[in-house]
Amino acid sequence: MELYDLTIHELKERLADQEISVTEVLNTFYERIDQVDDSVRAYVSLTRDEAYQRAGEDLTGSLVGIPLAIKDNMSIEGIKTTCSSNILNNYQPPYDATVVKKLKEAGAIMLGKANMDEFAMGSSTENSGFFKTHNPWNLNHAPGGSSGGSAAAVAAGEAAGALGSDTGGSIRQPAAYCGVVGLKPTYGNVSRYGLVAFASSLDQIGPITKDVKDSAILLNAITGHDPMDSTSVKLDKPDYTEFIKEDVKGLKIGLPEEYFSLEINSEVKESVLTAVKKMEGAGAIVEEVSLPSAEYALAAYYIIAPAEASSNLARYDGVRYGFRSEQASNVSEMFTTTRNQGFGDEVKRRIMLGTYVLSSGYYDAYYLKAQKVRTLIKEDFDKLFKEYDLLISPTTPTTAFKLGEMSDPLEMYQMDIFTVPINIAGIPAISLPSGFDSAGLPIGLQIMGPHFGEGKILQAAYTLEQLLNIKDKRAKVEVSK
Repeated sequence: MELYDLTIHELKERLADQEISVTEVLNTFYERIDQVDDSVRAYVSLTRDEAYQRAGEDLTGSLVGIPLAIKDNMSIEGIKTTCSSNILNNYQPPYDATVVKKLKEAGAIMLGKANMDEFAMGSSTENSGFFKTHNPWNLNHAPGGSSGGSAAAVAAGEAAGALGSDTGGSIRQPAAYCGVVGLKPTYGNVSRYGLVAFASSLDQIGPITKDVKDSAILLNAITGHDPMDSTSVKLDKPDYTEFIKEDVKGLKIGLPEEYFSLEINSEVKESVLTAVKKMEGAGAIVEEVSLPSAEYALAAYYIIAPAEASSNLARYDGVRYGFRSEQASNVSEMFTTTRNQGFGDEVKRRIMLGTYVLSSGYYDAYYLKAQKVRTLIKEDFDKLFKEYDLLISPTTPTTAFKLGEMSDPLEMYQMDIFTVPINIAGIPAISLPSGFDSAGLPIGLQIMGPHFGEGKILQAAYTLEQLLNIKDKRAKVEVSK
């Protein structure tokens, strides 16, 4: 087994025992990137010089020498941060995002910035302003999005782990498509300071890893209150690795009937239900439950998220930073041409939709109503979590689709049907592989928990991972250049 196939905890053990050096680890991962990234296209940019400089320093912390990919909407001081958009193609932030600062303090090393759907708007990474990322399991298929570059990098052995951001499923959906583990924490558990905003009330940073234990390790490093983020919650910080144990006996698990009654790929549905039966065999109590407001989540999301995006993206006007069009004779033309040339079609589509629902005469009819639906969805989840410990569903209705296959934006939006309600409610959820379809593509299973129930989610996910022997399956990932 190559070093790039190892998990974070396996690399940590070898580094601690001095079996390998930090430089050897870096060499292996950059060699792997050089070997396969022309095919996968996981990275927007690499930070070799900075990485090797850190490798020569006296690093301390829980992640010493662990090489990670960072989604390109998180600020790293002096490193180009583009959000995969032409409007930020030369932007270099003067500060680190809080999560990046925490990773540096833990001794981690950043390999580079991962490709993404422009401003995190998309479910396939086909909306990147630069190029498409390919799924390492089948290069003709999409890796999911918007954190597709992060998920593909981990799946292809181009990073030991990665950070993604999740606004409506953008960590969990690409994790499902790429056969890796993706965790969306409770809103407010991880600081958003230094994350370029898409929809501020929905965005949350989280880890993408090769296994569940690695998710706990990265979550330990990035959680905690941050005075720089007004939505960051003050709570005692647990050690999430303490939840990495096999035990689901007596755990009450609900299966939302609204999710399983939808048109789901039969292989996806069968894989998830088979995994649930294994948990039942291990002592979990499984029952059907109802989330009556869930059917409205997607509609509410595609009103709330674009509305917040239209406000957040108003700052990109060519005046303060980023791209500025030279094809203008006055300030008004400069605003228009800068945004027209700098933004891609999907970003423009969502800005227009968001501006519309916030406009006079439509605010009450659309935006206000969507916020009321949001409250109902949150109340549905809160009610269930008084009786049940966790909920389980597929992560996505299908396995990874082919690049170019989803030409209709509305059809693409349907891929988020199982993930969006979690962001609406602000609760945590994890996606882990539950098997493969007949084409050999990974299937993702989603475990949802109550607010700040990450520990319980990790314990259930770890138990299921052992029952399914997921790690052995994932280790077979290979990419040919």
